[in-house]
Amino acid sequence: MNGNKIGIFDSGLGGLIIARSLISAMPDFSFTYLGDTLHVPYGPRSYESIYGFAESCIDYLFRNEDCRIVIIACNTATIAALRKLQQVYLPANFPDRRILGIVIPTLEYVAEGGFKNIGLLATTGTINSGVYEQELAKLNPDIKIYPVAAPLLVPLIENDGDKFAPPIIAEYLKNFDGRNIDSIILGCTHYPHYKDLIRTCTPGIEIISQDEIIAEKLADYLMRHPEIERDLSRDGARKFIATDITESYLTVAKNIFGNEITISHADIP
Repeated sequence: MNGNKIGIFDSGLGGLIIARSLISAMPDFSFTYLGDTLHVPYGPRSYESIYGFAESCIDYLFRNEDCRIVIIACNTATIAALRKLQQVYLPANFPDRRILGIVIPTLEYVAEGGFKNIGLLATTGTINSGVYEQELAKLNPDIKIYPVAAPLLVPLIENDGDKFAPPIIAEYLKNFDGRNIDSIILGCTHYPHYKDLIRTCTPGIEIISQDEIIAEKLADYLMRHPEIERDLSRDGARKFIATDITESYLTVAKNIFGNEITISHADIP
């Protein structure tokens, strides 16, 4: 039996921002969100570890949650695991299903937007990978990109630390001074949580927030792949699961998602 839900996978709870955007744009579709809160954050971990976590979680979404397509709502997991998942895992296990990431759709938006000097605010792992620079060069080698690691933002968001964010964000943004930046990519799906604050700090600079891009990109993908779209359920079901649940996680989930949210536990080997 083919899966009929859209799965959303993230290393923690930041991907709830992407989930909120997708659900808002596609309210008739059925979604299951899985956050690997047991292993968050992914950023400091090896690619081998990240791949193992990602494969286990996505396999769970396919086998236990009947997902037809899974969106990896995590830049680090996209970078560390997507290609192998698409080229090795899917053909061997679910050749009729799909796994999509968020880096390429973001860069497609950038390449089409007429930008020249782009700042990249992301986790240390994403910055060290160089993937944004490599992939953007394939799309438009004339665009310059200036990467800045912002490793404290995910822990702030995951631990209800919003009150500490303004001076930390201001310090990170100083790294773009003198670069003639016309836009800044928020290269972590947690970071849209602070997009309004970042916009206030950077007047005249476009803030490229992945939650404002991915829904349109997914809709376009489904339009180009009707064989997938017609399999998707339209009962508007919503399910949120996580590999570890604490009171603080539940508080943060509500804060990030913006509404009341019920999260159940997923026991994933």
